[in-house]
Amino acid sequence: MKYVIIGNSTAAVGCLEGIRSVDREGAVTVVSEEPYPAYSRPLISYLLEGGTTEEKMQIRPADFYQKNHVKTLLGKRAVHVDPNRKVVTLDSGELIPFDKLLIAIGSRPFVPPMKGLDQVRRKFTFLKLDDAKVLGAALRPESRVLIVGAGLIGLKCAEGIHGRAASITLVDMADRILPSILDPTGSKMIRDYVESKGIRFLLGDSVAEFQENRARLKSGKTVEFDLLVVAVGVRPNKELAEEAGCETGRGVVIDERAATCVPDLYAAGDCCECYDISSGQRRVLAILPNAYFQGETAGVNMAGGQKTFANAIPMNAMGLFGLHVLTAGSYDGQEIVETDVGVYKKLVVKDNLLKGFILIGEIERAGIYTALIREQTPLDTVDFELLKRRPQLMAFSAERRAEELGGAK
Repeated sequence: MKYVIIGNSTAAVGCLEGIRSVDREGAVTVVSEEPYPAYSRPLISYLLEGGTTEEKMQIRPADFYQKNHVKTLLGKRAVHVDPNRKVVTLDSGELIPFDKLLIAIGSRPFVPPMKGLDQVRRKFTFLKLDDAKVLGAALRPESRVLIVGAGLIGLKCAEGIHGRAASITLVDMADRILPSILDPTGSKMIRDYVESKGIRFLLGDSVAEFQENRARLKSGKTVEFDLLVVAVGVRPNKELAEEAGCETGRGVVIDERAATCVPDLYAAGDCCECYDISSGQRRVLAILPNAYFQGETAGVNMAGGQKTFANAIPMNAMGLFGLHVLTAGSYDGQEIVETDVGVYKKLVVKDNLLKGFILIGEIERAGIYTALIREQTPLDTVDFELLKRRPQLMAFSAERRAEELGGAK
């Protein structure tokens, strides 16, 4: 059996481990445009601030590919997939045959048309390791940095370069930060905290025009800068699968087996969309746990095993200047809110189920809340009054506690 994995991040690692859990002998080839072993993309901000190294960013040990008998074609780009002939064409013209194929090529930065952007000489995106490297090389202590976009990518970029630039300004057309994952209370709490670090926000505004090192905003304000980072958002890399005949929406459509509608073609990670059990809708859920589970599911099925992943939910976990934020699920339902100094907790309940939550400051044992959402556990089967105060196993039945603890009584 010949397996080919296009992409080399979290979903690809999951797929490789899924394949090898079933088939130790089949030939596995990994093709990746990036020249690096699989690494954790969220850590690029910590690399910039000096909190980690390239080696520590690697998802698996240095001998991972060798131990799993994997051929790596790094620094090479797949440009075409022929599902009939079952070959992948690389940008070098090389043809790679396959029996089963995984497309796990993630997403790319979205750079919207902005007047005068072509006049800006020192502009960057912030998604990959190379992005962090070139931005880090351009930074000077006197640099004035303008970041367009105050979402997750823009905020993590600001954290990464904090202390290495004279000033950092974030502009976003939304009237608050992280509106897709935080409510107004949570947004204000994070904004106030980040502003206390000396970072400036210009919200409810956008760039009307760039003039070399000056941005004129639609409000009439101007921002002088030396370096520009465009962090407006990302777009799934769905074109390769689309051209191969796969169904696509915002991303490549997959089922519970991580399979596309084309036989022997699978997809996983940020390039695809799947069913979100918390909202009941099909969505792109670009988070690491989902990417790994989808990849592992694809790998097992590619190798002839049987596996499904049917409980994907949106989830975001991040730290900003030491403040931890964790969100999951959807926010349609009854809200249960607790606040304290530096702490915010919102649980959302609907139809006797926990549907979502926002945790800021205290996130210990939040996996219990996540499990309630993923497993759609009826709240009347647990001590939810206890769980509202603090996630703990004592809120579950003795049988459930034993299950969670691996059979311990």
